[in-house]
Amino acid sequence: MTPPRDRPAKPHGYRPHGFRPRAPQRPGPQAREGRDHVVLYGWHPVSQALANAGRQFHRLLATENALARLKETLADLPIEPEIVRPSDIDRLLGPDAVHQGLYAEAEPLAAPSLDAMPEDALLLALDQLTDPHNVGAIVRTAAAFGVTAIVTTARHSPNATGVLAKSASGGLEHVPLVIVRNLAEALITLGERGFTRIGLDSEAGTSLDAVGPQRPAVLVLGAEGKGLRQRTIECCDVLVRIDAVGAIRSLNVSNAAAITLYALTRPVKGTD
Repeated sequence: MTPPRDRPAKPHGYRPHGFRPRAPQRPGPQAREGRDHVVLYGWHPVSQALANAGRQFHRLLATENALARLKETLADLPIEPEIVRPSDIDRLLGPDAVHQGLYAEAEPLAAPSLDAMPEDALLLALDQLTDPHNVGAIVRTAAAFGVTAIVTTARHSPNATGVLAKSASGGLEHVPLVIVRNLAEALITLGERGFTRIGLDSEAGTSLDAVGPQRPAVLVLGAEGKGLRQRTIECCDVLVRIDAVGAIRSLNVSNAAAITLYALTRPVKGTD
């Protein structure tokens, strides 16, 4: 039996018969977001960002109708827009994104530090919330209730771009994100500064009704399903629950945040 002969080495750059090189793909939103800037789309996220002097823009795409609406709302635009068709933005974001004729690429907003928080601040702290829709809805709610800032970690949290920014509906321009390395350490620091640390827990022994408006305070929210981590619970001064009376007792975390913020910010009876 004749032993098999060694196959000759393939030359550098060898391509099998019929090989067709794939055409280079235009980077999508996620790829562009990785280049140190964020993607914003939709009327409220983009128009609020354009009105924010703290935003720096790289690019603004607008349909003719969207641009006409912008010019009715804003006296001056910080960047010259590119006039495009809706389908051009669809190709950037995908067919399911509701962009309303506006798309922007901008620098991330500067993240303040915990030390910059005022003595009467009301903060939110997010314990490993990763769903951008939920986090965006919480940012929108925070803007509605005058929250000073949102404390979150660099890991186990979504970036303030794309879907999150759309769900926030412009709230990112009004509620800064404080990025910390370790949430427990941040809560300890806030406690040393006199902040009341209020953890939201469906199994807590204290009802939300028993906790009145607080300043300074930080409301701590856990991820749906997992809730607050044990280390986070240990850093809270009080755990509270929302007493639901209907057939369904559990709430989406963004809805629970809205109810709790209302309770913590409502005026005390008998005062102006």
